[in-house]
Amino acid sequence: MATNAAYRRYRVAIMNFLWYSHQGAVTDQEREALEQARHAHHAAFAEAQMIATRPVLAQLDAVTQALSEAYHRTMCLHEGNPVPDGSFDEIREYLTWLWERWEEMRGVMRADLGVDLDPDLDPDLDPDQGAGPGAGPRTEGGGAED
Repeated sequence: MATNAAYRRYRVAIMNFLWYSHQGAVTDQEREALEQARHAHHAAFAEAQMIATRPVLAQLDAVTQALSEAYHRTMCLHEGNPVPDGSFDEIREYLTWLWERWEEMRGVMRADLGVDLDPDLDPDLDPDQGAGPGAGPRTEGGGAED
């Protein structure tokens, strides 16, 4: 559970930082929130590497690589040196794709635990993909903050 939460929190923190950067409103608080989420993700991943089954670890590795790419693109854009495919809209689209990738990872983790997943009973499956630049920062649940 800690690994799932850490991966999700890190993705949300990248999304928030990207948004604040796009608005020219990055503060020390936003930088710190991103770094805390990043470090929590690294710690959760390191712990999971010691206990996860091979199928789960393969998913964790793939999503970790994607999160690293999202972080890299976001920081390059923020610093004024965007990489190819590193515009605000391209990164936002990548993070939306990453949500879908995270759902796949979570499905493998749940299957590994023997837990059935019924999307009709899980309100958290809607990543609010229609949220655009005017939506503002995200919360842990994936929706815009009030």
